[in-house]
Amino acid sequence: MEPKIMTIETPSLGDRSYLAHDGDVALVVDPQRDIDRVLEVADEAGVRITDVFETHLHNDYVTGGLALARRLGARYHVNAADEVSFDRESIRDGDVVEVSDAMRMRAIATPGHTFTHLSYALETGDGDQATTTAVFTGGSLLFGATGRPDLLGEEHTSALVHHQYASIHRLADELPEQADVLPTHGFGSFCSSGSTGGATESTIGRERRLNPALTQDEEQWVADTLAGLDAYPAYYVHMNPANAAGPAEADLRAPERADKQTLAARIDAGEWVVDLRTRTAFAAGHVTGTLNFGLDGQFSTYLGWLIPWDASVTLLGETSDEVAEAQREMTRIGLDRIAGAATGGPADWTDRPLGTLERASFADLSQVRHHRPVHVLDVRLAGEYADGHVEDAQNVPIGEVLDRLDEIPEHELWVHCASGYRASIAASVLAARGRRVVVVDDDFDNAAPAGLPMTTPA
Repeated sequence: MEPKIMTIETPSLGDRSYLAHDGDVALVVDPQRDIDRVLEVADEAGVRITDVFETHLHNDYVTGGLALARRLGARYHVNAADEVSFDRESIRDGDVVEVSDAMRMRAIATPGHTFTHLSYALETGDGDQATTTAVFTGGSLLFGATGRPDLLGEEHTSALVHHQYASIHRLADELPEQADVLPTHGFGSFCSSGSTGGATESTIGRERRLNPALTQDEEQWVADTLAGLDAYPAYYVHMNPANAAGPAEADLRAPERADKQTLAARIDAGEWVVDLRTRTAFAAGHVTGTLNFGLDGQFSTYLGWLIPWDASVTLLGETSDEVAEAQREMTRIGLDRIAGAATGGPADWTDRPLGTLERASFADLSQVRHHRPVHVLDVRLAGEYADGHVEDAQNVPIGEVLDRLDEIPEHELWVHCASGYRASIAASVLAARGRRVVVVDDDFDNAAPAGLPMTTPA
């Protein structure tokens, strides 16, 4: 049978992992740390995993590859050029791994996202009749985009961006038009250097027609790519070392229960107590001093971006399932320091008066500016701000809010982003520090129609 490829989505990080099988034997590409999801997919398919492949030492999550291979006694394929502290099956450009009679994986060196990045062509058939049915491209060729080249430091970006261009062309030149393109990044991941346009599937042929890396000349593409790079989550710096060290399997045991007195003591001590509810629920009533990172958005991305890396976290969720989901999200990026958790609602978490946050629209902001001076705080990325912003708004990207508190005036703050999710996070951080805040919970496209004066690029 032709191999069947199953996708394991991680929407909160914008990533995918893959399991391919022939009805009996399976291989896995770029598994996340919570390997129980992979094991469940394999069990439902009735297949045994014999091989695990990494396209690269990831910058945006902790891998589950080593833990999965150790659990199953599978072969763990990692680039021979990567410096790691564990035993692995060293693999190099051109190596072919016979996974089964029906499946082979051919390694293709595709540096650009990292220097040692590999893609893997999934081949079926015998000898000269072998065909490539799919290619696992990791952070190389994405849907209409490529993996960003700047995650290893500014000093390497120039070399990597040119490597990336050459790698994309190598894939397009060597692989058949009908081969499916199966990237790890590019579904909202900050590892992407461009927009994927919302595509959910693609082929080499489609990428040849639509991907700027394959339709522009190198000089123009490099210039556009570098100009489009913006900030990426602060936690990324910890991921590559963690993956090279060989991370352990995720510990998903339920956290210790925290009562009202414990929560009060932790808040008073300045510890991170995180409310997982929606921004609407948080605004209506919350424990004063808690921070709102809703599970309905890119929870782990933004928590990992803002939190001091040595801090512990106490989680507040309406249900134990919400707490478990948050814990799973955190372990994917190595945030294992969960001090405790509580479930229910604010009345179950404190006897103190509840805090609230005022919510507003851009139309409300337009009106209030006629009556009193307010300070508009735009917490979008610098690139978003440069593309157009409310006149006189101060831009402090969400990842910089804690480091730049002294720059934010002690005025009535109207905080906005592109949709409201990031604004609520930032507003909760500011409110916990005694600032007067209003959350603009609205789509930024409504700002200009609301009559707000705008500054746009020439």
